[in-house]
Amino acid sequence: MNGLFSNAAARAAQRSANNSLADLTAAVGVTGLTAAAENPGLMSVIDQHAAGVRDSLNADTRPLTAILLAAYAEGVRDAALQHGWTAPPGDIDWNDNDWVLRRLLAVCVLAQTLPTTR
Repeated sequence: MNGLFSNAAARAAQRSANNSLADLTAAVGVTGLTAAAENPGLMSVIDQHAAGVRDSLNADTRPLTAILLAAYAEGVRDAALQHGWTAPPGDIDWNDNDWVLRRLLAVCVLAQTLPTTR
């Protein structure tokens, strides 16, 4: 029975991570990726952030997963909130130099590269 429950826990963790990344993409990714597509400078910054995320997660030695990316994004957000960061009210101005939002957008970019699971 132990295998049955561990498989259920793994599936639940995967679902939770996918939902978290979908929520992040809805909140940050959609407008951020649109802004980056229109602004090569912003896309370059996001690419640099994505490289930083990959480095932080040792993605050169282990594959990225939804669980790793979701946990990373949650950690960034939680640390930022503890240090006084607040999410902007209303629409995000991607011309602002907001490290947290750019890092979270980089997570969205990396999430797009993951294989889809059912």
